Amino acid sequence: MTPPGASATATPAGPRLVAGRGDLSSAVERALRTGRPPAYTEASVRRADPWGEDLQLALYLLYELHYRGFEGVADEREWDPDLLRLRRELENLFHHALRTALTDAPRSVDEAFAPLLVEPVDPADSLSRHLETEGELWQLREYAALRSLYHLKEADPHAWVIPRLTGRAKVAMAAVEYDEFGAGDPRRLHARLFAELMTDLDLDPAYGHYLDHADASALATVNLMSLFGLHRSLRGALVGHFACVEITSSPGSRRLAKAMRRCGAGPAAERFYTEHVEADAVHEQVVRHEVVGGLLADEPALEPDVAFGCAATVLLEDRLGAHVREAWASGKSALRSSLTPVESRAEA
Repeated sequence: MTPPGASATATPAGPRLVAGRGDLSSAVERALRTGRPPAYTEASVRRADPWGEDLQLALYLLYELHYRGFEGVADEREWDPDLLRLRRELENLFHHALRTALTDAPRSVDEAFAPLLVEPVDPADSLSRHLETEGELWQLREYAALRSLYHLKEADPHAWVIPRLTGRAKVAMAAVEYDEFGAGDPRRLHARLFAELMTDLDLDPAYGHYLDHADASALATVNLMSLFGLHRSLRGALVGHFACVEITSSPGSRRLAKAMRRCGAGPAAERFYTEHVEADAVHEQVVRHEVVGGLLADEPALEPDVAFGCAATVLLEDRLGAHVREAWASGKSALRSSLTPVESRAEA
């Protein structure tokens, strides 16, 4: 529905829509292509697997309307009541599945963050560890394609929490986000640095280009940020997510920088991760002590939500890592469809 006096403008150069993967995502795709309400049944919602391809893609398409939209889709669809109604039903399923999976998760910040502050001597099941020690260039390219859905909108969902914070938490969050957005220099924008990494790896750096390649476990990691970011009631969980990312980023980035160097991925590919080693080590301290500490000083009742946001982040990152490692161990691609020959770089 277009507000009075508004025109139904369409995004001219946003990412392209992809085909649905089931009843719900197909209903969303058709609705966005035609401008009509989504046609689905309540039975299809009840049957939906909250971890599955259909629901996760449907949620991703609906959430993306709050970012850059899609090519040819009217900007006004962002607040279409029929789409919002379906989004609410789907995200309720996703949120309930997360809460159910984390019934026994820590409810205090100290318990949630303590394991993350001690890096294992040999994180054998770590995806970054595998890439550092034995990953091949084609695996680095697949990893970058999957993570592009996350990193090309890096820090955007977290910015939604700033107007929901006060005092030292707001000031500290804005300071960290300022760094994430390039500290005043568009050349240092972290999303741009990742796009340059993709160019070094002979991947298409266009925003959202690899959506159709990403499986449900990859989509879920991005949907989690959007779920937390779009709901003021989940501001504590979004802060927990952000803190978890900052705490775990520096060690993983160090391993991935070594992987890029070992495989000869290129200077921009290495630079993205070396930038995060030092920056995120500083950010971790600011986020833990000032953002989390400041938030809980103002709103102590949000501590269980902060812990939940951290635990949910670990859960979904572990699910994605397990999917990728299982595929590679079987000699298969971790993508839903392989990178095309035009995008592939000949291995040395």
